[in-house]
Amino acid sequence: MTFTTENIFLLGSFLVLVSIVISKTGYRFGIPTLLLFLFTGMFFGSDGLGLQFNSPRQAQVIGMMALSVILFSGGMDTKYREIRPIVAPGVLLATLGVVLTTALTGLFIFGLSQWAALDIRLSLIVSMLLAATMSSTDSASVFNLLRSQKIGLKHRMRPILELESGSNDPMAYMLTIALMEVALSGADLSVWTLLGDISEQFLIGSVLGYAAGRFAVWLINRINLPNAALYPVMLLSLIFITFTLTDLLHGNGYLSVYIAGLVVGNSRLSYRREMETFVEGLTWLLQIVLFLSLGLLVNPSEMMDVGFVALAIAMFMMLVARPASVFLCLLPFRDIPVRGKVFLSWVGLRGAVPIIFATYPLIHHVEGAAILFNIVFFITLVSLIVQGSSITFFARRLHLEAPPEKPQSEFGVEIPDELGPRLNEMTLTEEMLAEGNQLSQMSLPKGTLVMMVKRGKTIIVPNGQLPLEKGDILLCLSDEKKKSQGAGKGNFGGREARDRSRN
Repeated sequence: MTFTTENIFLLGSFLVLVSIVISKTGYRFGIPTLLLFLFTGMFFGSDGLGLQFNSPRQAQVIGMMALSVILFSGGMDTKYREIRPIVAPGVLLATLGVVLTTALTGLFIFGLSQWAALDIRLSLIVSMLLAATMSSTDSASVFNLLRSQKIGLKHRMRPILELESGSNDPMAYMLTIALMEVALSGADLSVWTLLGDISEQFLIGSVLGYAAGRFAVWLINRINLPNAALYPVMLLSLIFITFTLTDLLHGNGYLSVYIAGLVVGNSRLSYRREMETFVEGLTWLLQIVLFLSLGLLVNPSEMMDVGFVALAIAMFMMLVARPASVFLCLLPFRDIPVRGKVFLSWVGLRGAVPIIFATYPLIHHVEGAAILFNIVFFITLVSLIVQGSSITFFARRLHLEAPPEKPQSEFGVEIPDELGPRLNEMTLTEEMLAEGNQLSQMSLPKGTLVMMVKRGKTIIVPNGQLPLEKGDILLCLSDEKKKSQGAGKGNFGGREARDRSRN
């Protein structure tokens, strides 16, 4: 069956629906959600039920759109206060770590391809190109796994992972494009030319990304649109303009949208909640479409022909290249424990990004590009299955697991940034109800307002005469200064309150 105008919406919607339903089962058993999206695409593809999707260029366009939004969303969710203490190790991993991974893996691939028992023969440049496409950890996979599994990590492991995975894609992209141009021209690899090209892309991408972020904040806060729903749509248009304009000026579009997201996410913003909800939903949709498209694009039967080589490369990257690059990059940082470095070495997930980067050699007809694509896809599957399914296990074994920093609100309520530290939830105990079970009978700290009460699945808007029960969850808005002055005067300053601060 081929895709036509008549059936693309029906088939596309059906595949998205199937993926979402399957992901619920996968989440229950700890299987990475994005892996299930890939498998769904493969199941319905040419070697499965026969859907034909044979356009690497269309897959690349889908990937560029998806990664633009995913990286912007990742930047928007990253707070300066969280990454400021770990900027140095995060940036080193995202730059030098990518280069080291490429060099080590490329040399291994070249040596492996020269083995007489193998039919695959790759030149040194093509070997390095293959390594470059896989040198970054995939932001979509890492963000998805950390958030969906609600993993809390000690020693600032989480912000390091998110900063690295969100900012190392541009470095891998620059290496991929530069090495591909060398492979196509047949010229010798010039380190200085490579460094100059990377520096140009990095500089232009950084400057335009920051400028675009500042402009987006200014425009959103100044313009008065007739409908609040238009603000997220305007933000989306700015994301794509930023990526495209940067790319046209020979900068790195992926870096620019990530930096723009950082600027927007850490600025005072009108209609922030609406935009965050819109971007989060769109990110999920694009991730599903992206992984489905890549699953449809691959032919599993062809992938089996390179299975041995791909498995050997995957094991080398997981057990040698990634750990070596992590430990070398983090050598100056004594405050990061060895077990933390071991964990960072293991969570070097590959996902959609390497597959998208592998379409560039395919589209430009680099010699052996089809083999490269199948190897990259196989390694991605191995990484998601082996590493993606064991993140929680390794966090516990290495004693790095911690409670999530931001427990999910029982009420699903968000408030503006300037009021964030004042919103909290409390669960009532028998001790709190000892002096009376009505709000009017309780000694609340000064400046505390009980906004809502959750009893079971019921939300109640309280008044002073509402009878309260043990286990009720109160959503309170507090003035921190007055609260601290009144602490200890009543039960709500008590020892057993479960206070989940909405920082």
